[in-house]
Amino acid sequence: MSTDATSAKSPFNASTERVERVLCFTAHPDDIDFGAAGTIAAWTAAGVQVSYCIMTDGDAGGFDADDHHAITDTRTEEQRRAAAIVGVEDIHYLHERDGYLEVNHVVMKQVVKLIREIRPQIVLAMHPERNWDRIQKSHPDHLAVGEIITRAVYPALENPFAYPELAEAGLEAYKLPWLWLFAGPESRENHFVDVTGHVEQKLEAIRVHASQHPDLAAMERTVRGMLGHNGRRARLPEGSSAEAFHVVSVNGSRTIAGF
Repeated sequence: MSTDATSAKSPFNASTERVERVLCFTAHPDDIDFGAAGTIAAWTAAGVQVSYCIMTDGDAGGFDADDHHAITDTRTEEQRRAAAIVGVEDIHYLHERDGYLEVNHVVMKQVVKLIREIRPQIVLAMHPERNWDRIQKSHPDHLAVGEIITRAVYPALENPFAYPELAEAGLEAYKLPWLWLFAGPESRENHFVDVTGHVEQKLEAIRVHASQHPDLAAMERTVRGMLGHNGRRARLPEGSSAEAFHVVSVNGSRTIAGF
């Protein structure tokens, strides 16, 4: 895909890798739009099928105490509209409680099941490591998503004897090629996507989550600043914008069973 600006350290070569399906996991509605909406817009524009799985309903979010009873429905609708802006229609929810997401086999089994159903080339998720430079990126639910997904993709996803009832139901073990992580420590980021042409789509998607933004102008300044910072880190032309990821090769040409 021509939209990628790949750093020298990146294990992922967008010009040679064939990507048809991507499955994204986040903790709350709006996480994916802050972290990767520009990249997702580029993928869908290129014909990639992108699906979302949001683990909680975002029921602890918002600022309006008088209308908080309706926040789950509000955030679900916001996410539907935001996803449509970047070309995504397939959204799954695990309905875990916001702020209470834990790493356990109940959730991991659901994750393995969904990945085996969709069989994406890329799973994109939040990073399991805390970002001490911007701790707001490291909500405990975000960290839980990263750990859940990392444990799920190896070894459970590719082990036919993990959650054997899934294989018995026809969901065969699957070897995931790539795991992309976002919102982790900057030192871990090894891949950049040039989203210069999709910045307005990204911001439009973020704006939809109005229940979460008491100051839209400040939000936009912050997001544009981060995208510009990543563009400079990626050594893109002046004024460019990029999203940054920690890309992990889970199964590649050098992978052998158990190693």
